[in-house]
Amino acid sequence: DAGSSVEEMEFNWDEYLEDTGATAAPHGSFKHVDTSLQNGFAPGMKLEVAVKSDQNTYWVATIITTCGQLLLLRYDGYGEDRKADFWCDILTADLHPIGWCQQNKKILKVPEGIKDKIPDQEEFLQRVLKGACSAPANLLEGLHRGKNPLDLIAPGSRLELQNIRDSLEAWIVTVVENVGGRLKLRYEGLEDSDKFDQWLFYLDPFLHQVGWAAQHGYSLQPPLAIRSLRSEADWQEILKKVKEEEEESSVPTDLFKDKPVIGVHSFSEGMKLEAVDPMAPFVISPATVLKVYNDKYFMVEMDDLRAERASGQRFVCHLGSAGIFPVQWSLKHGLHLSPPPGYPGQDFDWADYLKQCGAEAAPQSCFPSLTSDHGFKENMKLEAVNPVDPEEVCIATVTKLKDSYLWLQLEGSKKPVPECIVSVESMNIFPVGWCETNGYQLRPPRKAIVNKQKKIAVVQPEKQILSSRTVHDGLKNQELNSSDSVVINGKYCCPKIYFNHRCFSGPYLNKGRIAELPQSVGPGNCVLVLKEVLTLLINAAYKPSRVLRELQLDEEAAWHGHGETLKAKYKGKSYRATVEVVRTADRVADFCRKTCIKLECCPNLFGPQMVLDKCSENCSVLTKTKYTHYYGKRKNKRIGRPPGGHSNLEAAMKKPNKRRKRRKHFFVHKKKRSSTSVDNTPAGSPQGSGAEEEDDQDESELSHSLAQDRDKRKRKLRTFSFSDDENKPPSPKDIKMEVAEKLQLDSNPLEWSVADVVRFLKSTDCAPLARIFLDQEIDGQALLLLTLPTVQECMDLKLGPAIKLCHHIERVKLAFYQQFAN
Repeated sequence: DAGSSVEEMEFNWDEYLEDTGATAAPHGSFKHVDTSLQNGFAPGMKLEVAVKSDQNTYWVATIITTCGQLLLLRYDGYGEDRKADFWCDILTADLHPIGWCQQNKKILKVPEGIKDKIPDQEEFLQRVLKGACSAPANLLEGLHRGKNPLDLIAPGSRLELQNIRDSLEAWIVTVVENVGGRLKLRYEGLEDSDKFDQWLFYLDPFLHQVGWAAQHGYSLQPPLAIRSLRSEADWQEILKKVKEEEEESSVPTDLFKDKPVIGVHSFSEGMKLEAVDPMAPFVISPATVLKVYNDKYFMVEMDDLRAERASGQRFVCHLGSAGIFPVQWSLKHGLHLSPPPGYPGQDFDWADYLKQCGAEAAPQSCFPSLTSDHGFKENMKLEAVNPVDPEEVCIATVTKLKDSYLWLQLEGSKKPVPECIVSVESMNIFPVGWCETNGYQLRPPRKAIVNKQKKIAVVQPEKQILSSRTVHDGLKNQELNSSDSVVINGKYCCPKIYFNHRCFSGPYLNKGRIAELPQSVGPGNCVLVLKEVLTLLINAAYKPSRVLRELQLDEEAAWHGHGETLKAKYKGKSYRATVEVVRTADRVADFCRKTCIKLECCPNLFGPQMVLDKCSENCSVLTKTKYTHYYGKRKNKRIGRPPGGHSNLEAAMKKPNKRRKRRKHFFVHKKKRSSTSVDNTPAGSPQGSGAEEEDDQDESELSHSLAQDRDKRKRKLRTFSFSDDENKPPSPKDIKMEVAEKLQLDSNPLEWSVADVVRFLKSTDCAPLARIFLDQEIDGQALLLLTLPTVQECMDLKLGPAIKLCHHIERVKLAFYQQFAN
């Protein structure tokens, strides 16, 4: 078997996309997956939360963002101040709906941090709670607390499934497996057999809670295919057992509130149409409305003219069913219409066929209008269910698009299948990475792309600025800060990333193109979501290659994430560079903010928080010149960096066994501010020739010596952090720095341990900051590399304390140069 060894090899989507030159279908195009990740809470909802400093009192908080069973909250009264945000685990935190304190005689009291902002508590509460939406009580209390909809569909849960092949009946099914909302279902009464198992997404219109059939007047009996396997008495006994156990195995009705609403159709019996057989969605053929059950459901039969065939394939439809089209739809879109089996000849003509059958075509008004805003394009990659073997989820390539339908070529299936025809709203297609996220086996291509050795920037320990923190493995009985890891059931979940179109877009990004970006991307796998966000930003730039250069990984920076190869096209040339993205949700907000700072745009331009009315950075009042002058990137070279240039970009290495011709790519060279050279592109580098022609001479960055750099920082201090509310640079009179006496060191700072650094800080007037250095594990080597921007950015310090701290760091550096540098 050619595929026998493939499954043992680790498939890597990133490598595969790189190797094929393809792109992944956008996450936002899979609305059913997006819905499955919601937990019932939404930004803007309010609830009553225990105050951290006094667990006997509570205060009103607003949900800022959600991620699985975690909520990012902000106490009301902090306004747009993000620094007070904190994560709460719904399962363990003391959270309640609005009104709970009054009902249970608990105390609502303003937290100390905002006491001076709220002189009249009663008036404030009346104002903020007027028209407010409370978080749902059933999600905060009782058995369903902290569980998202998917958690409620556990193996053993029971549902009712309509029979889509025969008549309008339903029967009880038991959930055997739940894979990210995709359910493996077994008919009740067939516990020992998987022959008739079915896979359906939990939002499928034909799947209902127990009791649906009786409520809507439909018969509850097993399908004909299994009815003969047991006696009528046995089936009745099974029904009796189900009713007795209904309470413990039922699924809450709230689970189905997001299901598509079935509209009223206008089909009549005998009408002809074009259809795709859902059991074999490979061709479009003539079909007939065989039976109309009511104003919502009707049965369609695929036409079959063979004398020996009594009937064709049948399936129940509704107004929103995919795969049914008006007569001549195929001709209109240049597609082949397969004649029904038994039709004489291959040249099918609808006019002659309707005349021979004595039938009428279903009018266009019977069919709903098709959506065109879906985001799919030809050659995009995704993951799709194999219709022949629903156990398989395969890599799929979009080979063709017509209206809101995709033609997919599946790769890696055990048995080759033709191109499948699916709706863009199908619940059998998933974004890249869905199987990996949900722990399900994705069928790799027959020639598997395994993890290859990549050339990446490796940061040596002595060049790290701040050491990485250990990521959480779970969330147990503790309230989380907004910087803590978000881990749900062992999986990392990236929240939605919002594009806040009203925010200042900076000098690199085109405001018009930013406005055309989707409202949000995700949620999902952190690396995939952030890679998609960065790609959208690059494409929205005036000069995509310049933005790619700004984003590319700097070998001198601390390595905290995962290297991804991103591409840009500009003036007919292709560029690529390695960009660092974070892997875990706890780092997403900070990553987005820092990326915005790199691009000199508003720190809220994109990120996990939506800007509803007014941006907390007040960016709307700033012009591009003022914004860049006051809050632009530091151009200074970091202190402590050794001179000399290098390039961290991937070498243009040919990949082995490459059959297709490789497009010519230019590699973006990030110009470094070294003391020895202006341009660090290696001499004779083929990638370097003409690679940045579009970046004019004014974009060149001159190098500075260490002394010049230090003098410059003393002459002109610019803030690198957006955490304070100042929208103007500090004036010289605001910065007072006393000249301390010369520092005499007893030992070389390069050899200082973390404890030595902490001991030094405790001997200064910055002693309260020593705890940060201990937590961040900053030793002597790291201390010598700290600069004002780094201190503000990584330690979240305001300008005053940061300047005071850097003053002491400079004293250590000066003593180091004088005593130990030689």
